[in-house]
Amino acid sequence: MIEVRASAKHKLGMPPARFLGEFWQKKPLLIRAAFAPFRDPLAPDDLAGLACEPSALARIVVHAAKRDRWSLRTGPFDAADFARLPKRDWTLLVQDVDKWDADVAALLPHFSFLPRWRIDDVMVSYAVDGGSVGAHVDNYDVFLLQGLGRRRWRISTDPHAPRETRKDADIKLLRTFEATHEWILEPGDMLYLPPGVPHHGIAIGECMTYSVGMRAPSRAELLIDFAETFAAEWPEDSRYGDADLAPADSAGEIDDAAFERVLAAMPWLQPSGEIDAPALRTWFASFITRYRSALSAVPRARKITDAELARADASNAEVVRNPWSRAAWLRAGRSARLFVAGTELPCSVAFAQRVAAGAAFPLAEITAPRDRDALRRLVDLGHVSLAKPARRSRR
Repeated sequence: MIEVRASAKHKLGMPPARFLGEFWQKKPLLIRAAFAPFRDPLAPDDLAGLACEPSALARIVVHAAKRDRWSLRTGPFDAADFARLPKRDWTLLVQDVDKWDADVAALLPHFSFLPRWRIDDVMVSYAVDGGSVGAHVDNYDVFLLQGLGRRRWRISTDPHAPRETRKDADIKLLRTFEATHEWILEPGDMLYLPPGVPHHGIAIGECMTYSVGMRAPSRAELLIDFAETFAAEWPEDSRYGDADLAPADSAGEIDDAAFERVLAAMPWLQPSGEIDAPALRTWFASFITRYRSALSAVPRARKITDAELARADASNAEVVRNPWSRAAWLRAGRSARLFVAGTELPCSVAFAQRVAAGAAFPLAEITAPRDRDALRRLVDLGHVSLAKPARRSRR
């Protein structure tokens, strides 16, 4: 089975537990009518306007079909850039649209069967007829939700499919690609692809696609951040030692050492000595809340005062998390250790859950002194703000 139809009860066409057991990181799945009826949360002109913002991550991919040449342009763009584009065979892609648009962010609760820290962003693409980014492979899970128009998707489930990339393109494109499955997606249809599946999408007329991508750090990224985190903690006199050295049997030999797996992606890691299991958990929580964050929160010019906090309480303010500030937490007995953009804060489990969930919540619910201290720190760092519900803007 590789194609199912969603129901009102099961947007995945099946219970989440079954999807995770049979398909997640294992094989593709096409889910017909996953979001039917579907209304695009933003218009093509809105996406183009966002691509003109200086801090937006935007790209345009153009395919000169006659010469089979691909070109990549990076934003920010302006109206003249769009006016010069050809009538067909181009695609606009904008990353992190969920951070800019509340209606796009409203798609994410539908993926609550996944840990929130695992979700990276919602990338939105707009394409004219024939628009595409070419045949390629992603190294992370992605849900491709069809919006406006239709798109033809071709994928390969052949485990031996070639992975060599072209040398004549600015983007990583497969040199050869032969599909094993092909579909046309209508608005509301969604295609799930695990990492490593070759795929190629081509717009049929005007088309919009919402790509919900997962955060999947490479082993190299894990290693670099891990080394940078712990290298600063090790004292200068902590060095290689071999006081129990025996005569060498072979000149220059480095003996093998066995390490048990702590993280599946880091088989060379073993909690021992200076780096114990709690330290690894702390490092990972800090790392994953900073990983691939395009922008950072701006701290307040001055710390929030008791008077400001009292006025916020009196006005029934809500706590609103900065969309660029990611959060996760670790259980610490009956309490919690909250991590926001790498910053660790002790607090209650309930407070950690509220902040990590991302939705606004009433300030009046935060009464414990420890949670109030954590809240003040988050406000000072710019990770949360206090606002009246009616005054919160859409972006």
